[in-house]
Amino acid sequence: MHTTTVGIDIAKAKFDAARLGADGKHKHRKFANTPVGFAELAAWLEGFGGERPLVCLEATGAYSVPVAEYLADQGWPVSVVNPACIAAFAKTGLSRAKTDKADAKLIARFAREKQPGPWTPPPANIRLLQALLRRADDLQEMAQMERNRQGTAGTDLEGSIQTVLESLEAGLEAVRQRIKDQVDGDPDLRGRAGLLASIPGVGEATAAHLLVALSPHYGFENAKQAAAHAGLDVRIRQSGQWKGQSKMTKCGDPLLRKALYMPAVAAQRWNPAVSAFRDRLRANGKNGKAIACAAMRKLLHIAFAILKSGKPFDPQYKPA
Repeated sequence: MHTTTVGIDIAKAKFDAARLGADGKHKHRKFANTPVGFAELAAWLEGFGGERPLVCLEATGAYSVPVAEYLADQGWPVSVVNPACIAAFAKTGLSRAKTDKADAKLIARFAREKQPGPWTPPPANIRLLQALLRRADDLQEMAQMERNRQGTAGTDLEGSIQTVLESLEAGLEAVRQRIKDQVDGDPDLRGRAGLLASIPGVGEATAAHLLVALSPHYGFENAKQAAAHAGLDVRIRQSGQWKGQSKMTKCGDPLLRKALYMPAVAAQRWNPAVSAFRDRLRANGKNGKAIACAAMRKLLHIAFAILKSGKPFDPQYKPA
């Protein structure tokens, strides 16, 4: 039980830290979102003395991971929580203020009341693979932006756009090769990637994303937890006789959902487990979009089961 907690509200260039002491009083300070800022944060907190407090921050991808990794490596108790949990907590307290300082204080109160579990930093091989996948996605988006400009730019700009496009495509190819080398050069990743490749609909690129999403360091006990991490779980809307439209929460990793969409479409045709699942949903009147989302979730469940069992995909397998 941590009686003193610290909430961190992360932004690209800076972050706000709010320390909630055992006396219920807050101390607040801003820091640069850089290694120097991380060291200043640690020194500031050490200055209060006593037992190290629980530090809590939202999972905001590239912005939150560096400071979380720094603190965890320094031995600080750290929790990284889904932003949806903080938003729900804010509603229960009827929080109205929306500033960086107020958000940091809110996260500190959340940590004090909920006492979230410790965050485990990803191992170095997963950390690098994740960074490479994000870079590949960034380059793909930039290249697509240039392609979009080709249709509207005048002839005077075609050469400039083509030069940038060729540079981006070369960079993307280089990053993709690094991803392949990273997986092939690591015995554990190579073995797990081989299991994932046995799933119809899962290629090298999708397998790399699944290696990160289903990394053992997350400690998922079941496939439902993995689906929630990906934002592929469903929010049921029902009250009395009223039933609303159920939708994916989309509270998890958007890059993983993006990476799973086309493989799930292919799996509906080529993967017997997914195609049978699709047929059942169609028979129940589900539309194409709902089926595609369900197929993504099904593919993730299959991947989780295969990695947990250590056995390749078996089209004849039927759960007991």
